[in-house]
Amino acid sequence: MFLTNHDMVDLIDFRHDLHRHPEISGEEEETARRVAAFLGPMRPANVLTGLGGHGLAAVFEGSEPGPTLLFRSELDALPIEEKTRASYASAIPGKGHLCGHDGHTTILLALGLGLSREAPKRGRVVLLFQPAEENGTGAAAVIADPRFAEITPDFAFSLHNLPGLPLGHVALTDGPVNCASRGMKIRLSGKTAHASMPETGRSPMATMARLMPALTALSTNAPPDRGFRLATVTHASLGAPAFGIAPGDGEIWVTLRTLVDDRMAELCAEAEELARDAARTEQLDLEITFDDIFLHCENAPEAVAHLARALDAEGISHDPGDLPMRASEDFGRFRACAPSAMFFLGSGERHPALHNPDYDFPDDLIAIGARVFMRVVRNVLG
Repeated sequence: MFLTNHDMVDLIDFRHDLHRHPEISGEEEETARRVAAFLGPMRPANVLTGLGGHGLAAVFEGSEPGPTLLFRSELDALPIEEKTRASYASAIPGKGHLCGHDGHTTILLALGLGLSREAPKRGRVVLLFQPAEENGTGAAAVIADPRFAEITPDFAFSLHNLPGLPLGHVALTDGPVNCASRGMKIRLSGKTAHASMPETGRSPMATMARLMPALTALSTNAPPDRGFRLATVTHASLGAPAFGIAPGDGEIWVTLRTLVDDRMAELCAEAEELARDAARTEQLDLEITFDDIFLHCENAPEAVAHLARALDAEGISHDPGDLPMRASEDFGRFRACAPSAMFFLGSGERHPALHNPDYDFPDDLIAIGARVFMRVVRNVLG
């Protein structure tokens, strides 16, 4: 193990500090500052800040030419009220690190500590601290940043902690590991009326009542079937909160998921056609927009082989687990740049689930994740 007891105390303290000060997607300015300050004494060869928003990348160089390995974590938290009893619980009302991005970031900093003491023999290691993962915009923004060309990798790696798996056990496989998804907003507009004379208006109420089950009926199969698709209504609103007004407008939010990207267009088209037919029947105006667009994550066999070799060398048990997951992950964008792979590190079989108000990242995973990534570096770059 390349980390000392003193290192672990500092890393855990840092993770707890991040946990106290969560910032949601697009607002991670102070989080990035804290990461940059912790990186400073490590003296990386180069640090890129403001990458794709509030992202930053630290580069550690070997003395000989060689490939570039990129390791990515996430900076953002969630707009969820934390309900843990931790002494370091969120100090920001309505926001919390309830997915473990504070832990993932700390794992990369642990890797940086090791590299600062013994640089790779060849090539480069890039530690990428990505903004805005939770809303699906961060990876695309980082890749679109012209300065990303300076750190374009030959391989990209990441991890995500996963409640439900035994603590420290790893799920790893090639092929799809996270689904594609996107949020669809359906806005229906008619005409309000007095509640005593609803027939004089055009209410979207009946349309919405029919449309929501019709949308969810688009769901079929389950992963790993490549035909898997899922439509989940996540929000609906109708009219104003008043007893005297028959509603004239309404909105439905639905999350669409497919196992792979090439099935998403078909699902979107079917959902849009349902919305258009429903609006036409009731003579309602219709507006459709899409947000939170995630590509599916596909683990490249050659990148998985590097992770599997590292796990075996470190004596960490692994298997394919229940992959692929239904959930989405912004890391899928990086497969357009280089062979990439993500592994899933168990947080405990009875650990609170991700995005739950009582979730907290297990500090025991910091050393495990750092060991795996460092072993990849030593195996590939020396």
